[in-house]
Amino acid sequence: MLDFKSDNYYMNQALRQARQADAADEVPIGAVIVKDGEVIGRAFNQVETLNDATAHAEILAITQASSKINNWRLSGSTLYVTKEPCPMCAGAIVNSRIDKVVFGLQDSNGGGCGGAFNIHNHDGLLHKYEIKGGFMELESLEIIQDFFQRRRQEKKASKKNPPLLD
Repeated sequence: MLDFKSDNYYMNQALRQARQADAADEVPIGAVIVKDGEVIGRAFNQVETLNDATAHAEILAITQASSKINNWRLSGSTLYVTKEPCPMCAGAIVNSRIDKVVFGLQDSNGGGCGGAFNIHNHDGLLHKYEIKGGFMELESLEIIQDFFQRRRQEKKASKKNPPLLD
């Protein structure tokens, strides 16, 4: 039986969002924000679609959640995201007062929640949040690896078969 209040349940919803990003030819990262057992925000990366460098899944989900509860303070909420938030998103999480972040794939090169930076736990910030990293990491990794492998294959194929000139 499904536990509709479990980390697995909500992370699977974030993975669903990541698959939507993949279908839209966006880097497949998905995010879901939950407060009091209710999903109040969900989004996937839309950087290319919106032509906006800030249109990360986390930022879009925060905007949606804040709009839904009519408050920028998301205290008492948990963010589920398929990849460790970048420094920009980690800062937005601090500013929105989210209490907990559960993420899949760790990012040792650019992660803002312990991978490369520890923004979530910086002494100078007014708000800190709990981290649960590496949760359902293999599922998150598979989606991203498939996406970039497909991209490399498409690039390779386009070099072999350049478009015909008119």
